[in-house]
Amino acid sequence: MAGTANPPVDPELVQRAWSWVAADPDPTTREELDAIIEAAEGGDPAAAADLAERFAADLDFGTAGLRGALGAGPNRMNLAVVTRAANGIVSWLRSDGPADAAARGVVVCFDARHRSADFATRSAAIFAEAGIRAHLLPGPLPTPVLAFAVRHLGAAAGVMVTASHNPPQDNGYKVYDGTGRQIVGPFDAIIAAAIDATPRAVDVRYADDGDPDIVHVGDELLAAYVAGASQVGLVPEARSVRVAYTAMHGVGAATFRRVFEAAGFEPAHEVAEQVEPDPDFPTVAFPNPEEPGALDLGLATARRVDAQVLIANDPDADRLGAAVPDPGSPGGWRALRGDEIGAVLADHLLSNGGIAPGATLATTIVSSTLLGKMAAAVDVRFVETLTGFKWVCRAAGPHGHLGFGYEEALGFCIGDLVHDKDGITAAVVFAEAVAALADEGLTVLDVLDELAIAHGVHQTTQWSVRIPGADAMEVMAAAMHRMRTGPPTELAGRPVIRTDDLIDGDAGRGFVPSDVLIWHLDGARVVVRPSGTEPKLKAYVEVVEPVESTTELPEVRARAVAEVQRLVDAVAAATGLT
Repeated sequence: MAGTANPPVDPELVQRAWSWVAADPDPTTREELDAIIEAAEGGDPAAAADLAERFAADLDFGTAGLRGALGAGPNRMNLAVVTRAANGIVSWLRSDGPADAAARGVVVCFDARHRSADFATRSAAIFAEAGIRAHLLPGPLPTPVLAFAVRHLGAAAGVMVTASHNPPQDNGYKVYDGTGRQIVGPFDAIIAAAIDATPRAVDVRYADDGDPDIVHVGDELLAAYVAGASQVGLVPEARSVRVAYTAMHGVGAATFRRVFEAAGFEPAHEVAEQVEPDPDFPTVAFPNPEEPGALDLGLATARRVDAQVLIANDPDADRLGAAVPDPGSPGGWRALRGDEIGAVLADHLLSNGGIAPGATLATTIVSSTLLGKMAAAVDVRFVETLTGFKWVCRAAGPHGHLGFGYEEALGFCIGDLVHDKDGITAAVVFAEAVAALADEGLTVLDVLDELAIAHGVHQTTQWSVRIPGADAMEVMAAAMHRMRTGPPTELAGRPVIRTDDLIDGDAGRGFVPSDVLIWHLDGARVVVRPSGTEPKLKAYVEVVEPVESTTELPEVRARAVAEVQRLVDAVAAATGLT
């Protein structure tokens, strides 16, 4: 029987692809797309599907900037996409930036991922050609150094080339305003519109490396960050602590070493296999301290050196993971949830005068409610924000002061040095907390016990489902629509007392419209939202169980863990995606 011929590839798609090749300034991705087009035209169904996916959409520019897989085409991270994004930033600064934006300039930094340096240097060259000074940092460096540099240099904006803790095939592009915070609306929409209005990437002009508007910033900038970061602690005599440290193949180690030494700590015991930057992240399936197995090498090192704490940064060092000895856990160690780290940091700051009068504590709607109760107990202002540090760092308002802010996904901001999450300053304070507790014969777990007795056991977890296929966004939208129009009346036997739908925002709480549903239950809360950076639907579950004495804690915690799992199962069923 004769075989069935593969259907011909869409000629309109092929024409769009050849037009992209003609407009691509990078010979590497031109050759890559050439080969895919020719294979698709030759009848290769895999190549045809690949081509269709690369042109299914333009990589979306949002408040997190750009993030996606590296490769040729508009739905990938490449030099053509970055060129148009940089040109969009030029248009934004000219139309909506400060009057002296050109002289103040843009700080540009990059991590150690594939193509990061290329994307950063091309961006700087585009800014310089437009007459906007480009302060190019001596990367690769952590993201919090970029956020610090924007304010330290008085720049009008900042660009960080990073995909944070995404897999090795990805890269990204984050944009900061002159306050050193990640941009929010309407600036994201203004930049997106300017990108759309940009001509072909190959026609965007860029300066030579010797252009006087490209300023190669020296080590003095990093030295200033190190000096500031080393002073965030509150108990300078609490420095006797044995720390194991992993940089997760990222860029954190060199800066971490300098900050820790300047702060007065002994050198940490580094995870040798993960301490140097490696864009392929060879020892971890997913370079995120939250992921199962990501801390295995770190825990092995911690056990070997009899450490008191394991500290982990993600690849761009803006997040902090931590694990502590726990005889009751498998292997004798327990990785702490972001909410637990946040509670310990807040307790240390509140107990040692680290929150100035009038300062604000803040966390997000998907993080634990414990911080709000801790703040109320000592009459400190507390603000709950939408998900994302662009909101956390604005929680105190334009004239207020953020004393401490965190989000459950291992993001922490302490004080005013950096207006973004910073895994290095958070590491300094966490290590200090461990040392100060040890001086009193206590541990981090003792603090968590005390907080549970004071405010109840707050058991939190996150559930997510990755949605495959080119129609993933439509599938997620349909799931959210079903839950919005037919919300559950109970979950795992707990009645739904109230539903907050943030699709139209909440002016009273300062929330912009967001695709988020919050179900308030009897003794629990569930938040459901689509991911902003990947085809995932996420749910954040919290159960609060009262406890009266230390002897009850094991039983109450076990019950809370079981109840959280019951709710996770119920939420998964309610989404209709499992």
